[in-house]
Amino acid sequence: MSSFKTLVSETRELLEFFDELGGESLSVEPDFLRDAERATGTSTPKRDAAPSQIPRTASTSNSTPPQPESKKTFSSLLESTKLSAISQLGSGDREVKNPNPSERPMTGHQGTKDSNTMKKNKDLSDTSTLFEIKTEIGNCTRCGLCEERTQVVHSIGNPNARLMFIGEAPGADEDSKGEPFVGRAGQLLTRIIDAMGFSRDDVFIGNINRCRPPGNRAPKIEEADQCRPFLIREIEIVKPEAIVVLGNTACQNLLNTKEGITKLRGNFQDYFGVKVMPTFHPAYLLRDPSKKKLVWEDMKQVMQFLESTGDRK
Repeated sequence: MSSFKTLVSETRELLEFFDELGGESLSVEPDFLRDAERATGTSTPKRDAAPSQIPRTASTSNSTPPQPESKKTFSSLLESTKLSAISQLGSGDREVKNPNPSERPMTGHQGTKDSNTMKKNKDLSDTSTLFEIKTEIGNCTRCGLCEERTQVVHSIGNPNARLMFIGEAPGADEDSKGEPFVGRAGQLLTRIIDAMGFSRDDVFIGNINRCRPPGNRAPKIEEADQCRPFLIREIEIVKPEAIVVLGNTACQNLLNTKEGITKLRGNFQDYFGVKVMPTFHPAYLLRDPSKKKLVWEDMKQVMQFLESTGDRK
């Protein structure tokens, strides 16, 4: 911004200099300067309506006639000043947005990595099993979460489930028992599943990350990037008809979006042909029980969708 103010100031001086030379055609301020004043909050004294006239040197007979002062001359002058680069102001400080968004339906920090992972594992999904994924993960040390966890918490449930639930990461209870959603939030999720006409054995439950972050903080981007590909392979194997993502972290990491859960919840999203319903995390409902009604409205949409597709054969 300071550079911008400097350019505005320098341009003012050039204008005043031109007025003193008799550049009456420049008495009207360019629009971009007025916009610059508004944007930067700067203000400079207005020039007199009739600029002072400085006697010009008479030309000799063999000299080139003086060119009339004009906006074209002013443009030429600008080209030799810092203002010639005004369109590039701040280009080094701002992230340039790609005008052509990724093919992925939603945008965010990981680009098309999930899409590539889905393609690479498409053929493997026919032969790979959930057990093989657990074996491959092993005693995982791919990110720093391994340093403080008790154990890896794998996804559980029906490998042919029509409905899948995805949360953020294990908490203290999950880290201790080695199973997702077994604490107070997990007990509430179980009641929600039961109310939908399912049991935990009917559905598939997992997390973006399989190791507990210290202090139950949200997983970092690099931590999620290491763990998420295994979850994607599980989605390929289970092939659920619908996925419920629980909370901000799960929603943003799976759908590759920066939109918050409050804005997205209640509206089906698409994840490579799979219906995804974002909703509040059960832990959030324990802190704010008034949101339970909204979650139930979301679950009714999921139930209606599954009813419309019929039972899986």
